Order: sequence, then structure tokens, then C-alpha cells
Amino acid sequence: MRPELGQILLEDDFSDPNAWTLYQSSTGSVALGKNELTIAIGETNANLFSIREEPIFTDFYLEITAEPTLCKDLDEYGVLFRVSPKIDYYRLSLSCNGQVRLDRVSDGQASSPQPWMLSGAVPPGAPSSSRLGIAAVGAEMSFFVNGHYQFSIHDPLLTEGGMGVFARSTNKMAMTVNYSNLVIYEVIR
Repeated sequence: MRPELGQILLEDDFSDPNAWTLYQSSTGSVALGKNELTIAIGETNANLFSIREEPIFTDFYLEITAEPTLCKDLDEYGVLFRVSPKIDYYRLSLSCNGQVRLDRVSDGQASSPQPWMLSGAVPPGAPSSSRLGIAAVGAEMSFFVNGHYQFSIHDPLLTEGGMGVFARSTNKMAMTVNYSNLVIYEVIR
């Protein structure tokens, strides 16, 4: 199900502080560590994200490692892609109880082209590690976790944009996720 891959378009080891939006607030922080980006949320329900606005991608295959070190139940983490300047995007989410879904946020309104579904490829709880894969070619998108195909979606609304990562706490408990080893490939048609 994975597309044929061409050359590497981007390889990011999370060592450049100018490539990502970093910040600290009362709800949590987004910071670079040694070759990883960490999103840490305090004991509150919060959604934090970090965007890499450049380069802009249309068709691609993306892989990134996500490692929650503190999370529980429906806390979620994952990848934002095709992020527009007005912050429209798709969001591939993994939950800390072993589920996966896809959301689309457009004009401030969220919808779920793929609602939560249980996945044997998503390790429940923390600490854990998952390699997320996204193939996006035109309106066709396919999603992978730890090398296992999850689902495909046809959605022509957002066709290009930047990418990012996020974490969302849902149970008023602390949550921490580390992201590393981002590689984006050209897709051979």
C-alpha cells in the first residue's frame, strides 16, 4: 500500500531552532532537545502544536517517530500536514489507548473523515514509540503506523502546505511526547 518513493525532499534531525515554532506558556511548552522536539503539557486539558512552515509540499510520503512518555486514555498526538497560512490542515492522531483517526480543520471547523478506530499497530500507554507514515498524492491519502497500513481517504479540500506535530491532553493530567527522525520523500507516480 505504500507508494514508490523517490528522492528525499526533507530530512530533519530537529537541531535547527528556526525551523519550528517553539514556545512556553502556563499550559505547557514546545522545545527542542537533542535531535528531538518535545511537547509537554501540564495538568490541564490543552492542545499544543509546532509548525514547520517551509518547505511547502503537495505530493509526498512522510515518516516521523512519535514517542509519548506521559499519556493516558484519549490523550492524543500525531502529525499535522498540508497546513495552510490560515491554519487549515489535516491531523493524523494516535490515542494513548491504541486508536487512530484523521481530522480535517478548515475555517476553524473540525471534521473527521476517519473517526477513531482501534489499531493493533498503535501501542497503548506510555512510554511507547510509533513510526507514523503519511502518503499524500493529490486527493488520495493513505496512513501507516509502524509499517502497518491503517486506512485511506479521498479528500480534495487541502492540496498543499507545511507540516507540524501536536499533542492534546484530555484528562487534566500531564502529557509529554517527543518527535524525531522526520523524513519526507518524493512520490513516484
